[in-house]
Amino acid sequence: MDLRKLEAKDAPLMLEWMHDPDVVKDLQANFAAKTLADCERFIAAAQDPAEDLHLAAVNEADEYLGTVSLKHINRTAGTAEFAITVRRCAMGTGASRQAMAEILRRGIRELELREIFWCVDRRNTRAVRFYDKNNYERVVSVPRQWTEPYDAGLLPELIWYRYTG
Repeated sequence: MDLRKLEAKDAPLMLEWMHDPDVVKDLQANFAAKTLADCERFIAAAQDPAEDLHLAAVNEADEYLGTVSLKHINRTAGTAEFAITVRRCAMGTGASRQAMAEILRRGIRELELREIFWCVDRRNTRAVRFYDKNNYERVVSVPRQWTEPYDAGLLPELIWYRYTG
C-alpha cells in the first residue's frame, strides 16, 4: 500500500465506493447521489492542498483503494481533521490501517501538526471497532472548534478521536 496524489484515473473507482450501499450506509453525506463528474471535480480540487490534503491509497499495481484526508488544516493551531474511506475490496486487507498510519505520520512530521482529530457516528460499528482495535484515543471533552462544522442534532451520536503522534 502506498499514498499518492489523486489522479483522474481514480474517479471511476472512487464512484464505486460512493455507490456501494455497504460502504456508505453509516456515512453522513449522500454519496449515492454523486456522479463521475463530482468525483472528477473533487480530484481536480484536491491538487491544491492548501487547506485540505486528499491522497489516494493504492496497491502495488497503483490501483485506487480509497482516499485518506487531512481536512481543515490549521497551521496556526497545529490541527487538522482526519477522514478515510476505502472500497469494499480493500476492507480487511490492512490497507486502511496502513493508509491511516501514514497520513497521520505525515500530518505530525511533515505538516508539523500537533493534533489530528476525527469523529464517527456511533452507529458505524465497523469504523468504531477499527479505531478502537488500533488503539486510537477517544476524546471525552471535545473542543468547540472541532464540533462547529457539525449539525448540533448529530453531535450526541458522534464518537471523537484524536492523534498526537
